[in-house]
Amino acid sequence: MKKFKAMALTCMDSRFQPLVYKYLKKRNLTGKYSSFTIAGGAIGVTHNKFKKWHTAFIENLATSIRIHKINKLITINHKDCGAAKIAEPNQAISNETKIHISAFKKLKRILTKKFPKLKMEFKLMSLNRKIESLNLMFFLSFI
Repeated sequence: MKKFKAMALTCMDSRFQPLVYKYLKKRNLTGKYSSFTIAGGAIGVTHNKFKKWHTAFIENLATSIRIHKINKLITINHKDCGAAKIAEPNQAISNETKIHISAFKKLKRILTKKFPKLKMEFKLMSLNRKIESLNLMFFLSFI
């Protein structure tokens, strides 16, 4: 089995799948990453509304680390996310970005404990196809 470079955690929203693929292709990762796609991406694997999904993600990530020898998780969430609206219906309209940042921070905290050597990237894609890299340290004061 060849070594992969990363796992991509993304949302299942079909509007964003081609954009995610193009983004990863641009980073020369085609055929070099494993993929975990679930409603909400980081929201789906951290928010209590979707608690039953959390273990499935952790087990898939552990399997990819073991089999594919990955050392990085690239998480790409997107704006106008239906899972964000389910998870936090009151906040989603006024400040959806806060929901994403909260999920990213929780995911980073969980994974740092379980997989201390794993590198992590957090991206937020907008409807205009712009991808933002989120520096969680910058956002600490906003949560």
